[in-house]
Amino acid sequence: MPNHSVTIVTVNYNSLAVLPAMLKSIPAETPVIIVDNASSDTAGLKELADKHDATLQLNEDNIGFGQACNQGAAHAETEFLLFLNPDAELQAGALDALIAAAKAYPKASGFNPRIMDQKGRQSFRRGSKIRPKERLRGPIPTKDAEVSVLAGSAIFCRRALFKEIGGFDPAIFMYHEDDDLSLRLREHGPLMYCHNAKVVHLSGHGSPRLPQVAAFKAYYSARSRAYALGKYGHPRPKLATLVAAVFRAIGPDTLFIKRRRAKNIGYLKGALSAFKDGGKNAP
Repeated sequence: MPNHSVTIVTVNYNSLAVLPAMLKSIPAETPVIIVDNASSDTAGLKELADKHDATLQLNEDNIGFGQACNQGAAHAETEFLLFLNPDAELQAGALDALIAAAKAYPKASGFNPRIMDQKGRQSFRRGSKIRPKERLRGPIPTKDAEVSVLAGSAIFCRRALFKEIGGFDPAIFMYHEDDDLSLRLREHGPLMYCHNAKVVHLSGHGSPRLPQVAAFKAYYSARSRAYALGKYGHPRPKLATLVAAVFRAIGPDTLFIKRRRAKNIGYLKGALSAFKDGGKNAP
């Protein structure tokens, strides 16, 4: 069934291999906005967007995940937003279950569906590196429950509140932007896990699994960690990130696994770069 109260916003960066399955999983006539961050195959992307009647916004440069989400959300007109990764797929009834949860918990500020991998194993976000003391303990909930942080692969929220808090922080290029958004949403109401809404997430398959891609992601992951830790009061955010980077770099997989080596070195470079500017992305 189409749903005209939710707009799906997804950010694409060379994710054409997985994007068709994500779009196919969305009920027909549900508004979809694809924001492309300077991918290489825009011709194929335009064809795909036309096929699924999705709005396509093409950026000349990669402006980062959060800024691209903000860009897409600014063009939405529906009551709700669902930020969905290109390597995620909605399961039957997911949107209806999320809307029902929003009505059942009107004071809640944001929602996560039940997120599983392609083998049916559940991925449950227990906490954030920004607020490690708030990590949830115990078994994974088997019904709706309040959580401390939302997983960024599928974030559902009211558009008005998203706009009120300023959306994703543009200073975060990629990674930890979901932690930051969660903490700011949480100031306006609890975050909820919606058990009946199901999403399959092929984690890590949204872009090619190449060493250079891994290094690129890790570089910004380290920078974002340093920035986010500082934003939320860590006494030594840059040093803490560097220490974590060094421990990763001296691990045995750095020597023997090419992709992991590129990733760990990229993380170390990102941690070092944060000493210059705090890891803040220039909008």
